[in-house]
Amino acid sequence: MEGFIPCQEGSAEIVFFDIETTVPNRTGQRFCVLEFGAIVVCPRNLVELESYSTLIKPKDLSVVALRSGRSDGITRDAVANAPGFEEVSDKIFNLLNGRVWGGHNIQRFDCVRIKEAFADIGRPPPVPVGIIDSLGVLTEKFGKRAGNMKMASLATYFGLGKQKHRSLDDVRMNLEVLKHCATVLFLESSLPSILNGSWHSPSTITTRSRSSAGKLTCKEETSRKSPTYQRTVPYTRESLGKMTERVKNILCKAQGSQPINSLLKHSHSVLR
Repeated sequence: MEGFIPCQEGSAEIVFFDIETTVPNRTGQRFCVLEFGAIVVCPRNLVELESYSTLIKPKDLSVVALRSGRSDGITRDAVANAPGFEEVSDKIFNLLNGRVWGGHNIQRFDCVRIKEAFADIGRPPPVPVGIIDSLGVLTEKFGKRAGNMKMASLATYFGLGKQKHRSLDDVRMNLEVLKHCATVLFLESSLPSILNGSWHSPSTITTRSRSSAGKLTCKEETSRKSPTYQRTVPYTRESLGKMTERVKNILCKAQGSQPINSLLKHSHSVLR
């Protein structure tokens, strides 16, 4: 692959993953995994090394709606002929075990569902060497600009299109959101006195916040993904293209017209 730089020996690859599940509609009912999707990326350059996705048939098909009320379109017919979790568990284990896990709100939702699914088939779950939860990272670093920090809101903010609520599509969107956020944060860190706060506006957006963002351990959650947050947001959404163009002009004047590409290629480092 042109431009591909192999990962250094011993460096931990990152696997971004996402699951889609049923939505419990009565007390005591559990989430059932309906789809798993993941991409493995090199931590040095975020190049995609491997991808995998599969629908998953739950043991009780009746928990899946005949007609999906969600945008993901996962219906009972869609998963009727899919493999059960046990049939794909080896593949999922090998993808996740011993790697850094990445995803949006995975600490409170996806990690727990994976652990439950492996427990149901009597197997120990895969274990990460680290976790990058973009919900916690971006709430701390970027949250004041993108409202409630759901993936759909972040995608809209950066003009990445509508979230599809399908595992592999959402994983790739998650990675693009991280890259876009990193680019803006890197540019701001290059000229903080000029760029920081350059997108302020008088308008505010109020959402609800959660605690304990950024901890490594997986936590149980009883509601579906992407909770909302409490904070005042003194920013309005603006297209990344307009922001980047303005920043590009400022950087060229301030840094002797240094090519913007040479600055952008290392931008993901600000999220570490």
